[in-house]
Amino acid sequence: MIFILPGDVDDPELPSGGNVYDRRLSRELAALGRPVREVAVAGSWPHPSASARAALDRALGSAAPGSLVVIDGLVACGVPEIVVPHAARLRLVVLVHMPLADETGASVALDALERATLRAASAVVTPGARTASRLVRHHGLPPERVHVVTPGTDPAPLSSGEELLCVASLTPHKGQDVLVEALAAVADLEWTCRLVGPVRRSPAFAARVRELVARRGLAGRVTITGPLVGAPLAQAYERAGLLVLPSRSETYGMVVTEALARGIPVLTSVETEALGRAADGSVPGIVVPPGEVDALARALRRWLTSPEWRSVLRRAARSRRGELVTWRTAARVMERILDEPERGGVS
Repeated sequence: MIFILPGDVDDPELPSGGNVYDRRLSRELAALGRPVREVAVAGSWPHPSASARAALDRALGSAAPGSLVVIDGLVACGVPEIVVPHAARLRLVVLVHMPLADETGASVALDALERATLRAASAVVTPGARTASRLVRHHGLPPERVHVVTPGTDPAPLSSGEELLCVASLTPHKGQDVLVEALAAVADLEWTCRLVGPVRRSPAFAARVRELVARRGLAGRVTITGPLVGAPLAQAYERAGLLVLPSRSETYGMVVTEALARGIPVLTSVETEALGRAADGSVPGIVVPPGEVDALARALRRWLTSPEWRSVLRRAARSRRGELVTWRTAARVMERILDEPERGGVS
């Protein structure tokens, strides 16, 4: 099996949920005994250069007829002229973390390219049921070819912190500008907030967020750390009492389960499947409408001023913590999907 990944999959300056998902599934599949050859293809996907296109063509061409090839949708979906001819001779599985049409600024032309790629694939895998349903409706895909593999989590110690934490790339669809405005509205209360995530994907937006922090007089209270991985990221979670995810759109939100794995409640502007419910029916967080500063500010004010409410949400988060899927379980689900063509299911 060949697993084709974006070239930045191991770049510490550009961590992403999609890259983590790809790498963990690949390694867990290998640990389950499936031979996996990883190929990272560098390029500004989904708008690659000629050299990146050629590298992808070579990677796909290196697979023998009938081979199983898993490819990240960010790499595959913008270049059907390369992928579709190979799909005719390979068992091609495309991982779609976020439909290109949902990315801020995505064009109609890019949407059509994605449709052509996905219709040629043997199977499509997404992290959540809502994304799967959207792909079926939007691109007219056969439902039996679209599958869900819920992202896993790693065991983690319970957090004991109080800080507000946002973990997301500084890009328009992640909504950090909305968060800063909401924080300005609760500046009369005591809090600190840490914004963790890459700034290179949208440098103009990152600069705008920095300027907004300064203009609202929050420079001493809002820290923009840039990307964190490994121990520094774990320390940021350890200091956190509430994860804030003010996204304008979200397909799954792996940072939500990373927070819940530490018993940290979540304030989000997208009702992601990752949030879920605890076994007793309680919701381990708060959902507000996307892009609405006032609604986000009201939720922050209630969190900061109501110890009773904080206790209720923390209990729900700790209960939900015990129900999260492991990466090994996610890999086993993926393995069953990959074996379906061999059993005559997806062709």
